Amino acid sequence: MTDRTTTELAVSARKVAFAYGEREALRGVDFEVPRGSVHGFLGPNGSGKSTLFKILATILPLTRGEVSILGLDLRSEAAALRRKIGVVFQSPALDKKLSIRRNLTYGGKMFGLSGADLTRRVDQMLDYANLADRANDNVGELSGGLRRRVELAKGMLHEPELLLLDEPSTGLDPGARDDLWEFLSRREGLTVLFTTHLMDEAERASHLTILHQGEVVGEGSPAELRASVGGEVLELGCAEPQRVADELRREHGVDATVLEGVVRVESQDAHALAPVLMKTHAAEVDTITLRRPSLEDVFLGRTGRRLTEDS
Repeated sequence: MTDRTTTELAVSARKVAFAYGEREALRGVDFEVPRGSVHGFLGPNGSGKSTLFKILATILPLTRGEVSILGLDLRSEAAALRRKIGVVFQSPALDKKLSIRRNLTYGGKMFGLSGADLTRRVDQMLDYANLADRANDNVGELSGGLRRRVELAKGMLHEPELLLLDEPSTGLDPGARDDLWEFLSRREGLTVLFTTHLMDEAERASHLTILHQGEVVGEGSPAELRASVGGEVLELGCAEPQRVADELRREHGVDATVLEGVVRVESQDAHALAPVLMKTHAAEVDTITLRRPSLEDVFLGRTGRRLTEDS
């Protein structure tokens, strides 16, 4: 990891480990998050990202490793840290029988806000989240996208420096997801950490940490991670994939692998190989797909498994 001064980093984590009894959920995780950035933790269920989220949110104790958040030591200064962070959980934390305004008001009181300052901040967040005209509507009457926006407004009511989001757009349609991230982008200087198993959501991060079975298996910007795979991905569907893969290695000198009955070739010039294969193996190949690498390919290359399969 590159060295950065404490003032430049929102989060610095070293050798973070955690176990539920004998099951290791995290195995020495390292990462850094610059202030004002959007950092994503991408991984399937069981990768350790939810455990890591709970540790950073001070829900689970930091038992092994060192973490500094906003210049505070997570282990010894957790109480002071809670006043500086906002947390939005995957599961809803709103009272459906209360209005948006009352949900925000009660949320603000939990952070010690009161009086005119509380009213001012609630009004500001209603305007910021484009919810002012729905302020008196009960949360139970809102769409999933609007409820998520209320959750975000509640988590940002006390003006945190760091916002933690657990699977922020799960259950939202594409339009609601776009609204959610547009909403977050309007808060200048806010540092955002989020967990996700969705590749399209992970693309919104300025930097990603990819987790698998409690370990970091990749890190970098989405573009850097995709570039690490190679220029293009060629996939062949056929009845005897292993035999075809062996023939490609022998006849064309390409590094062909077989995954879930599909022959895969990662190469800078896979597009030139595709028409050749259609001539030489037309009788054996049922389908052929040529595309640019995705984050799925990155996860596949690092773990031998599909991210969507594990999720």
